[in-house]
Amino acid sequence: MMNENDYLLAWAAYGVAALGCLLVWMRLTSWMWRYLREPLRVLGAVLLFSPTIVDPSRELFAPALAVTAMDLLLKVGNNAWRAVADLTLYALIALAVYLVFVAVRWPIERWWQGRHEAHVEEDEDPRTLRELMDQDDERLARPYERDRNGRLEPRI
Repeated sequence: MMNENDYLLAWAAYGVAALGCLLVWMRLTSWMWRYLREPLRVLGAVLLFSPTIVDPSRELFAPALAVTAMDLLLKVGNNAWRAVADLTLYALIALAVYLVFVAVRWPIERWWQGRHEAHVEEDEDPRTLRELMDQDDERLARPYERDRNGRLEPRI
């Protein structure tokens, strides 16, 4: 018979192991295209961290992936369909939250990228220093200015 401390200890051990598996999964998907990598990571987190109820009378939960695997491979119980339904529900909720996150992030990133490109285009001049000197650029004709330390330096 399992008491409350054993139950919490088992969940803590599973949580640490699942976190390690999620970190490995993130490392395995790090080379992928961003909009494929992120949903796969969300699905991996859902598979690892979604619980399902095993004993409703005592309110005992177990990882849905483990319950599904045990029921299908070893044919030890009849909770596989409930666990699959829980996994599907959690996956749909997580992907919906992810899509909302992407819908909010996308215009912000476009604005930020446009702002950065406009700033880079302002500052860059494709001509070399020799070409600037040959063309008598007005930026080279500025007078010398003093900096904070009192040194005179030309502004190029």
